[in-house]
Amino acid sequence: MLDTNIKTQLKAYLEKLQRPIELVASLDDSATAAEMRGMLQDIAELSDKVSLREGGDAALRPSFTVGLPGEAARIRFAGLPMGHEFTSLILALLQTGGHPPKVEPEIIEQIKALPVNLEFQTFISLSCHNCPDVVQALNLMAVLNPGIRHTMIDGALFQDLVEERQIMAVPTVYQDGAEFGAGRMSVEEILAKIDTGSAAREAGKLDAKDPFDVLIVGGGPAGAAAAIYAARKGIRTGLVAERFGGQVMDTLAIENFISVKATDGPKLVMGLEEHVKDYDVDVMNLQRASRLTPGNLIEVGLENGATLRSKTVILATGARWRELNVPGEREYRGKGVAYCPHCDGPLFKGKHVAVVGGGNSGVEAAIDLAGIVGHVTLLEFDGKLRADAVLQRKLASLPNVTILTMAQTTEITGSGGKVDGLLYKDRNSGDTRRVDLEGVFIQIGLLPNTDFLKGTVDLTRFGEIEIDARGQTSVPGVFAAGDCTTVPFKQIIIAMGAGSTAALAAFDHLIRTSAPA
Repeated sequence: MLDTNIKTQLKAYLEKLQRPIELVASLDDSATAAEMRGMLQDIAELSDKVSLREGGDAALRPSFTVGLPGEAARIRFAGLPMGHEFTSLILALLQTGGHPPKVEPEIIEQIKALPVNLEFQTFISLSCHNCPDVVQALNLMAVLNPGIRHTMIDGALFQDLVEERQIMAVPTVYQDGAEFGAGRMSVEEILAKIDTGSAAREAGKLDAKDPFDVLIVGGGPAGAAAAIYAARKGIRTGLVAERFGGQVMDTLAIENFISVKATDGPKLVMGLEEHVKDYDVDVMNLQRASRLTPGNLIEVGLENGATLRSKTVILATGARWRELNVPGEREYRGKGVAYCPHCDGPLFKGKHVAVVGGGNSGVEAAIDLAGIVGHVTLLEFDGKLRADAVLQRKLASLPNVTILTMAQTTEITGSGGKVDGLLYKDRNSGDTRRVDLEGVFIQIGLLPNTDFLKGTVDLTRFGEIEIDARGQTSVPGVFAAGDCTTVPFKQIIIAMGAGSTAALAAFDHLIRTSAPA
């Protein structure tokens, strides 16, 4: 099942096991079960600390557990954890076997101290690059706390269960049979939902922090670059972010980052995070800014009620998926309305879906989905597609794609709690038409995350922060960088340069404003 190179690498990892672990398989007569048996046998043969037995009585078959001999296992994989999930399997083996996790000590202690009895299930697709974060977080919590159990479920393999629960987006997490959350979640985010008192404790800690010399709001490429450049100047630097990595975490393929031929968003973010941690930067993750108050010390208010203070501020809040803002979009989000074709596409295998948007993102999404679903209808508001010519040629060559231009999406309809169609206006004739389908993927660009800044700094009519060549905004001491600004091209490498510029400009501002009269 596993090739020679993977076996060699896995054998080296398994040498780190500090105690015996046991794999227990619940199999059936399917081809997937045969592959699972082969994979588990390969793993067991690589270490004398790993044992394997069949005969598990799980309702989900094929599946297997990872646990300690003589104890009830708390981690289960219902499906083959290959692709993006292979790392989840390796970490489950290592952590169950006593290898220490790379997690902050206070997080480990918080997990261990939870007085809970919780059963989690995470529905994933093997092509989803956000799913492993959730699987690995819940597996770690199950290793550390005997009151937590977790099962990863491959939605493509257990289609009946997916249909029964009407799951149309991954990752989707259930706790004790009720939906717990959807989308990428870190261990800190999951903890915050379980440990309800943690938010108030964290707010108190943040409120008590001394003022910063520079405070960066946002943890994407612009924010990370700004933090590194500021910290290198030896000044007190803080970074507060709703999600470190930002929109890049949802980017699958990156092929235009100069000097790196190809990478993906999560891998690039991991590198950014490691680089930032090399410097004396106070990183405050999972915190959303809600207000900016100018003054001698600029205040940044957070949604949890805390207030951070700084001599200068760099706004690098990035952007989010633009919504259609039509009836049915929000009602059926996660129930047929989706924004990530790579993550959620496998859940629509053989079905009819639509992609709204004729730019590069929309056409790439339609091409990817055409290899999975039964049929794709692409709708573009304009009279022609705006994607690169090479992408348009590829799209036109696909037999199961219909392209509709001059089509204004007006409503997403549903029945039984999930999407069943889409209405659009033919802008040539004015007629309203309907497309019967089971999924709608919206790919119409990005919207800057600047709502909380209205009335404080100058914004364009599109919500972008107006900046000069140095990243200075209309408010002295407040700078901005990246996709939330008027920079003409929204690219990762440009955002990094803009963040560096803003940090240098903020440092120059500090020098000049602190100089004697």
